Amino acid sequence: MDWNLNQNKLSGSHYTELRAQENRAFHLTMLNGEINVNRNSKESGVSARTLINGSWGFASHPEIKKDSIENVIAKSIKNADDLNRFKKQAEAFHFSKMKGAVGRKDHSFSQNKFSEKELIERLSFFDNIIAKKYPKLINRTVNFRGQNFLKEIINSENAETFEHYCRSFLFFSFSMDGQSGPVELSDFVGGIGEIESNLPEVSKFEECIDELYRHLVNKTTGVHAEAGVKEVILGSNLAGILAHEAVGHTVEADLVKGGSVAKEKFNQVVGSTLVNMTDFAHTAYGEICPSPVYFDDEGTIATDTILIDKGVLKSFMHNKESAAEFGVIPTGHARAWGFSDEPLIRMRNTAVLPGEHHLEEMISSVKDGYYLIDPSNGQADSTGEFMFGVRSGYEIKNGKLGRAILDTTISGVAFEMLKSVTMVSNDMTWNGLGHCGKKQMMHVGMGGPAIKCQMNIGGV
Repeated sequence: MDWNLNQNKLSGSHYTELRAQENRAFHLTMLNGEINVNRNSKESGVSARTLINGSWGFASHPEIKKDSIENVIAKSIKNADDLNRFKKQAEAFHFSKMKGAVGRKDHSFSQNKFSEKELIERLSFFDNIIAKKYPKLINRTVNFRGQNFLKEIINSENAETFEHYCRSFLFFSFSMDGQSGPVELSDFVGGIGEIESNLPEVSKFEECIDELYRHLVNKTTGVHAEAGVKEVILGSNLAGILAHEAVGHTVEADLVKGGSVAKEKFNQVVGSTLVNMTDFAHTAYGEICPSPVYFDDEGTIATDTILIDKGVLKSFMHNKESAAEFGVIPTGHARAWGFSDEPLIRMRNTAVLPGEHHLEEMISSVKDGYYLIDPSNGQADSTGEFMFGVRSGYEIKNGKLGRAILDTTISGVAFEMLKSVTMVSNDMTWNGLGHCGKKQMMHVGMGGPAIKCQMNIGGV
């Protein structure tokens, strides 16, 4: 896209960033065979951010053209200057001298796009498969979700980057009458790429819905989990949300500066020696991560950040400013959702790393506990204390899976719970469907293996 960004516009003694951006999204939902959501959106604009002494000035405009580009640069300089006037004493700081990122990454493709009619026909096709296979469902929902993010960034360090990141999903949700009332489960397929490249083959789709339906039927006769501290195996999706919510947020440098529990635990033991955790920039184990970031929204090259190494907390996630304050190199964690948002320190792809055990071996080692598969929601605070909903799981009795359990909760303090980890599976899966809501939305990836630990489970 020709947005007419030019390094000459950034001449001057101040550090300035200029970002042009366009976000596109679509959402098409079918409930019991009827379309009830059909939404497309597009938002674009340009923003500038300028640093004068210790103050940032920011400005944005919804048009990407020569006049508006010049205008937002001028306003960002004025806003930074105005903020300095209100300070009793300007606190100047300087970035470490480093060359800005230069490069282009495009995850789109050139094949013909589906028309709206074709998308509806394909959604109806998948819905018909579900309706014919599972007539006992009381509700079925299928939908397409897609997002495209196009960003071009230049800055005073001669950064010139362009990224076109797109992702899309086919999401499905089933509900059925159970002994204690309706029960519901959901799943999805998809990831990086546009919907045309992420539609599953029929056989793959049927494998997914058959597995989901099996868990749902088991849940209709499910029991409440017994409350208390239990030996549990967290499935990969729960390990991923734990990595993101309960650990990841505590080691974002802006929250560390604000007093998160991680501030006092740097270079200390926060988990067993089996616990390793990394925030990946864009590639893990030779494959592209769910939310790849090659260059962040300050024009910095994004690098992997080892958070926990053999149970020891090793580093934090940084933007330019926090890196200067902590005396380290920026890690490329500055991310903004929309053109009118300022970049914040945000996770990219946060994961617990695989271990050496097989899941079957882990289950057989538990005498009386639970295998918890999928989260429903979750929250945590800067102390590392967390509470997550669990919508799918099973009892473990004498090393074998037992009855399904109904919705429950788990809770604890992350840096204490991680010390109880005794086994980590040798496989790893990613979940890239969700968003993080720290001040502004942001797409993120989270993942991990299964982990065996002690956990407080809520029960009834």
